[in-house]
Amino acid sequence: MLKSNKIEVIGTKITVLSENQTDFISLTDMTSGFKEGSGLIGKWITNKNTLEYIGIWEKINNPDFNYPEFGVIENESGVNRFMMSVGQWIERTGAKGLLVKAGRYGGTYAHKDISFHFAMWLSPEFQIYLVNEFQRLKEIENDKLQLEWNVKRLLSKTNYHLQTGAVQKHVIPTKNYTKDKEWLIYAEEADLLNVALFGCSAKDWRSVNPGLAQRNFNIRDVASINQLTVLSNIESMNSVLIKQGVSKEDRYAQLHEIAIYQLDVLNHKEQKKSIQKSKFINKV
Repeated sequence: MLKSNKIEVIGTKITVLSENQTDFISLTDMTSGFKEGSGLIGKWITNKNTLEYIGIWEKINNPDFNYPEFGVIENESGVNRFMMSVGQWIERTGAKGLLVKAGRYGGTYAHKDISFHFAMWLSPEFQIYLVNEFQRLKEIENDKLQLEWNVKRLLSKTNYHLQTGAVQKHVIPTKNYTKDKEWLIYAEEADLLNVALFGCSAKDWRSVNPGLAQRNFNIRDVASINQLTVLSNIESMNSVLIKQGVSKEDRYAQLHEIAIYQLDVLNHKEQKKSIQKSKFINKV
């Protein structure tokens, strides 16, 4: 998923793209405040010191980097007739630290590490302001994520208390899902997770809780905060296992084991906090 943000450095608005959780900063935007404009990118990448830096960066961060071809380029550089463009660099070496994009976000982009190097080449002052603004952007994003997490957690907790106040009791079916694996053949992914965590399918839960089902409650509506936390974790794990081609039966076995372990850890932590709180209140 591609996300875009803007930062402003000494009056210049610069696009920051986040692709696959990696940040790329627009070199094209960075040059807009300089006399020679985007032509500076070509001069920068032709520089022997630049090639040495981005070559080492790729060697460290890119397992598919064509290092032998980089050796050829490095030998060619330094002479007056040597020419290099970002497109040629990417095509010849399989580099991943630089991007050339067309369309809405058109221009040349670089991984933040390489962008900071380019900024220093443009102007040490510009580089300092760029780093500061980029760090400020990351702090805002982290604060936003933290806020979203806290809000979701608060809503889940409030929702749980409202529901448990109305629901009071619900029944878990006694069917032995671990021994009877026939249900697995037809089970959808949601029910595979339900059985791994709650010990029953949504349908079987509804059949023994008809009153709650009629009021549009489901098994996840009456889950505890700890159960919802574990559910989120095993959902992520399940998607990874699916991509790895793990069979449904093996996925269930792994997810069930993980769910029991994580829930036990979370419940134990909660119990420990409760005991500590009780001791503190008694002292007071």
